[in-house]
Amino acid sequence: MTVLSVTTVGALLASVQGSALLIVLPDMMMAMKMPFMTTLWVLLIFLMVTTIMVPILGRIADMFGRKRIYVLGFAMFTLGSLLCGLCGPDYLNLSFNGWGLVAFRIVQALGASMLLANSTAMITDAFKKGRLGFAIGVNQVATSAGFVIGPVVGGLLAPLGWEWIFLFNVPIGIFGAIWAAHRLREPKWEVRKQKFDWLGAAAFFIGLLGILVALTYESFGDPDLMYIVYIMAAIGIIGIAAFLFIELRIAEHPMMDLRLFRNRSYAVGNFTNLLNGLYIGAATFLLIFYFQGPCHKTALQAGIILIASGLPIMIVGPLSGRLSDKIGPKFLIVGGLAMGMIALAGFAFVGADTPIWYMVIFMVCMGIGGGMFMSPNASSVMTSVPPERRGIASGTRIMLRNTGSMFSLAIAFPLVLTGLDFNDMVNIFLGEGTVSEAAITKLLSGLGEAFTLFAIIAALAVCVALLKPGKNKAV
Repeated sequence: MTVLSVTTVGALLASVQGSALLIVLPDMMMAMKMPFMTTLWVLLIFLMVTTIMVPILGRIADMFGRKRIYVLGFAMFTLGSLLCGLCGPDYLNLSFNGWGLVAFRIVQALGASMLLANSTAMITDAFKKGRLGFAIGVNQVATSAGFVIGPVVGGLLAPLGWEWIFLFNVPIGIFGAIWAAHRLREPKWEVRKQKFDWLGAAAFFIGLLGILVALTYESFGDPDLMYIVYIMAAIGIIGIAAFLFIELRIAEHPMMDLRLFRNRSYAVGNFTNLLNGLYIGAATFLLIFYFQGPCHKTALQAGIILIASGLPIMIVGPLSGRLSDKIGPKFLIVGGLAMGMIALAGFAFVGADTPIWYMVIFMVCMGIGGGMFMSPNASSVMTSVPPERRGIASGTRIMLRNTGSMFSLAIAFPLVLTGLDFNDMVNIFLGEGTVSEAAITKLLSGLGEAFTLFAIIAALAVCVALLKPGKNKAV
């Protein structure tokens, strides 16, 4: 239970940060006079860095100790939060037109990557297979609870200044680092004699960075930025091709053991996780655009409405985890993905006059689906690998989900935002100002197309999940 309590603090900290930050973005943008694109980078750089770094740090943790990396993760996340808070004009004003804040978000994201790469692996080490699903479900309650209370925390801290969204993390992060240092224990196996695959790690870093930057700029939909998309996409493709060659032909101890994908439970679990990130990654942003555009809600009101999708995960997650320990994960994984498909299909038909209760019904459906899917799928992936590979398995799982989320944003943003006047786009994003009727019509059309496409991807995920074997067999 010590491992579960420590990892729960980390999950809660990261999730509160994410949802609370959405609430104070208007204040941040106006107080610092940041351009709209810089404000977007404050959000996106965190997801980009964690996507790239969790597999690398998962492998490092397998080799040099999960406790060490986890404690260091708390310390770096806390330092990054402190530096982000000090960017405010009422403090040390380290912003530098917003790019200082983006840089310190990278520090914060590196710390979060260390926490994310290790938490599921440590829980898998600590709990026997018959209780693992429940333990992962409880850990996910913390993530969902953070998402639920984040808007409330953001609303309460906003009068003190947007900086307190970051400074709020500092005492909790210090407590988490001290607690983890005193209570966690290193696993028993010894793999430190292996050499770290620096060449493979460098190729992976360059390749995935190129692809994610290309996706980010492509999602902005600006024709003047397309040359960046082409250059970074080419760099990304070459980097990933080099990475695959290094891992399969050169590396004695690969950074990412691709042989693990020979195990069908591992492969199916990771592919469904990728598809889940792809169809759900942009859903929160799309719903925020809908509530702040056609529904004329403020950012805080939109955040509170989104509780309808977070609360069911808190309830269903542990129950689904416990049930998967008894009957196996396949039925719950398939059912959770199907619930997500139904929710997205329901969202595809929203209009300017759609009642809130209609949205709440399908948001609850989406939350139930997420609760059914996440814990059994994580348990399925983690128990299909040997203990000394759980760090990289955990990192790979998170990397694939986050990559799906980045692709999701790259698909959704052009569909929803292309053709919108820049001022209308900014007003919708911030939940402030007047939005033209033409913009509302275009936004609703784009939302319908995006949600329809994501419902189709969810249906594909259901089909893939049906290929999962009934029982796991570790490689």
